[in-house]
Amino acid sequence: MRFFVEHIGLAAGDTVALKDWYVRALSAREILTDGKAPPAFLLELSGGLLVEIYPADSFSVETSDNKLGGWRHLALRVDSMESAREDLAKCGVKFEEHIKPAGGGGRVLFFKDPEGNLLHLVERPGDWR
Repeated sequence: MRFFVEHIGLAAGDTVALKDWYVRALSAREILTDGKAPPAFLLELSGGLLVEIYPADSFSVETSDNKLGGWRHLALRVDSMESAREDLAKCGVKFEEHIKPAGGGGRVLFFKDPEGNLLHLVERPGDWR
């Protein structure tokens, strides 16, 4: 049996604001909305990954703790760490850490979306995989 990632789910306190941030900062494309109040959205990132943003029932500040058990971050592969960091900074993204070595080779740079969800850029060497 083969499995493919169809989408990831992201519960949000403000679905519209978070959707707008992903569209603006990560160039996501809105695929659909359910039209409810508050609405849920399905977005497509440039690499083809779908992200479902839907209303949250509760929120925890522990969400951004990368060592908390469970799914903890979304890694976005980029060709140029510096270029991606510059583009995101223009969209208001704040980077609280410096670029670090990536497990398996390359470099990573962590950041958060407006609701504290953890993401990171990952730049891999040309011969990686």
